Amino acid sequence: HRYLHPFPTRRSSDLEVSPMVVFAYIVGDPASGKALVIDPAADVDYLIGLAQDNGMHIDYIVNTHGHVDHISGNKEMKDKTGASIIIHELDAPMLGNTPPVMLRMFGATDSPPADLTVKDGDFITIGDVSLRVIHTPGHTPGGMVLYADGCVFTGDTLFVEAVGRTDLPGGSWPVMHRSIKERIFTLPDDTKVLPGHNYGRMPASTIGHEKKYNPYIQ
Repeated sequence: HRYLHPFPTRRSSDLEVSPMVVFAYIVGDPASGKALVIDPAADVDYLIGLAQDNGMHIDYIVNTHGHVDHISGNKEMKDKTGASIIIHELDAPMLGNTPPVMLRMFGATDSPPADLTVKDGDFITIGDVSLRVIHTPGHTPGGMVLYADGCVFTGDTLFVEAVGRTDLPGGSWPVMHRSIKERIFTLPDDTKVLPGHNYGRMPASTIGHEKKYNPYIQ
């Protein structure tokens, strides 16, 4: 398979990192040896090692949004791999501007600025693998999900039978609801949902399952 999401780990069948039970994902193209990592919140050496064990180098860091619990591994990952940081253009100002109190609370390091920004409809390409950017504001103004080959990486927009919070600055429940209904739930029902946190009773889901069982979106 060209896609490596998720790698097996020491804990479960999904790649869970940091005390905030963030799911980081590595997507790669073995033919070219290129890979990207989605939301490298922590355990950077482990993530790099997984890529290397599969014959790949991490060229891009992709943040689904700019909250500290998803970007806290950016600096270390960039320092150790030279990877370029990609985020939606509306969340780019968040990188490097995390309030100090938040950094202390999470024991985190702020991210360097974005090297590249994207918008709705753009593609992030690694070798022969492309992820389509779908802008899904609501959790943050520049929240996005990434879709390719029957899988969607949903960040903090959609969890397994739950949704992301909307009470933080820049959040909006009506906007979030619309993003999920009109941007995510219009994907094929068999699309695998790979969320940004291990908050559900199972690590992954499908669009069809969420349309039927997610109590927040009916």
